[in-house]
Amino acid sequence: MPDAPRSAPDLGDGTYRNPVVPGDRPDPAVLRVGDQYYLTYSSFDASPGLAIWRSPDLVNWTFVTCALEQPLSTVFAPDFIEHDGRFYLYIPFIPSAWSEAIAEPQIWVIHADSPEGPWSEPVFTGVSGAIDPGHAVGEDGERYLFVNGIRRCRLSPDGLHAVTGLEQVYDGWRYPDEWITEAYALEGPKLFRRGEWFYLVSAVGGTGGPATGHMVIVARSRSVHGPWENAPGNPIARTWSTGEAWWSRGHATILDAPDGSWWMVSHGYANGYRTLGRQALLEPIGWTEDGWPVAAAQDIGVPLRKPVAASGPVAVPAPSDDFAAPAWGERWVFDNPGPDEQARARFGDGLVLAAKGTSPADSSPLTTWSMDDAYEVEVEAEVRGDATGGLLLYFNDRMFFGMGWDGSGLASYAGGIRTHWREPAEPGATIQLRLRNDRHIVTCWHRRPGEDWVRHGVRYDTSGVHSATMNDLKSLRPALFAAGDGEVVFRRFRYRAIEGDA
Repeated sequence: MPDAPRSAPDLGDGTYRNPVVPGDRPDPAVLRVGDQYYLTYSSFDASPGLAIWRSPDLVNWTFVTCALEQPLSTVFAPDFIEHDGRFYLYIPFIPSAWSEAIAEPQIWVIHADSPEGPWSEPVFTGVSGAIDPGHAVGEDGERYLFVNGIRRCRLSPDGLHAVTGLEQVYDGWRYPDEWITEAYALEGPKLFRRGEWFYLVSAVGGTGGPATGHMVIVARSRSVHGPWENAPGNPIARTWSTGEAWWSRGHATILDAPDGSWWMVSHGYANGYRTLGRQALLEPIGWTEDGWPVAAAQDIGVPLRKPVAASGPVAVPAPSDDFAAPAWGERWVFDNPGPDEQARARFGDGLVLAAKGTSPADSSPLTTWSMDDAYEVEVEAEVRGDATGGLLLYFNDRMFFGMGWDGSGLASYAGGIRTHWREPAEPGATIQLRLRNDRHIVTCWHRRPGEDWVRHGVRYDTSGVHSATMNDLKSLRPALFAAGDGEVVFRRFRYRAIEGDA
């Protein structure tokens, strides 16, 4: 299966097409440093966490590093800021099934001299019972942290600790009751200053429910202490109907470019493809005469003018891998990791992955990103000892599809369980596996090396595997797993976007 270059969001003619970062990149937080931009997003149950990407123009992004080597627990929406030449990531950790480190939602912080790192170990700010931090420096020079609700505390001068408790400071903007949303859910505060005004950008309506739920609202004040006045044009961004290209648009960062233009980065689901997760979207922001931001594009599903026209197209690469060296965060993350999960992996002559657990569900599989409506993935697996290795489309430990090989028989997985289906396969330590996800219809193949591909006897429909049905804000991703005792050697992983109907 030869590699196929992925199309870049930059169309090469001064315009771009959304998404600017394909695949599941929820709750994007974006920071401008001079003429460069940096972006990170929620990593949830992935290790390493908080991947950082860099761009000269908000359209063409390249991977930089992972800021969080070992997450303490599930990582929700961070804030990415610079203050007095130092960089900070404020991180909500929430309780998870795989970690007992966090008993209630808490805000932690890491810091570095550069976005490229190295980043510090996490420091607890003292803020509990909160998510979705947003940092601001007031007109008084003090540092503040806003959280969901919208509540606020004052931080120590070094930004590492809360020195006051949380207090309610903004009650949000109320949309009409007849609008179809998931829940009110006032969250995701992000703050910036323009002229004499502080602007508070928030999300309401819920993120994983009806397509018309999530939205972006704005309020402003001359003081970080309020009072906050709601924008007369709220919401400034929303999915108004299911006929639009992007659903559940929200959780936005608004920032300026060196040329004085303004832009908004948010997330959204591609219409009909919630399985891909919430992808990073970019749109221009205009300003009214009386100083309110407005979404300048009527339709963000069509080509739009780029912030900077000079840079050339750069596509986020397909996650194909020969495993000569680690590609943590850019191509691979562990799901539901234990301590020092990366110690299970050795690179060189393929990826040697130590077995863990008894099935895909408790094996902490290696996952990568789905970035296309239709794609194929392929890998060679050699089992050693009493291990089972395989290739999956994995949502979480309760929902996955694919095949597992133990040297003597081929296991089939669907709906998060091993099925009764007996798929004939010739015994041997090494097998090659292929999955095709063609617009939600999944077909599997296997073969002995050098022989013809054999199509699996069962196909799967995965169109319903997404956050609105699974009550989990994840996405359906290609994954490699090694379970049992022993280890599995994976070689020549290939991801290829495909065209055509199922």
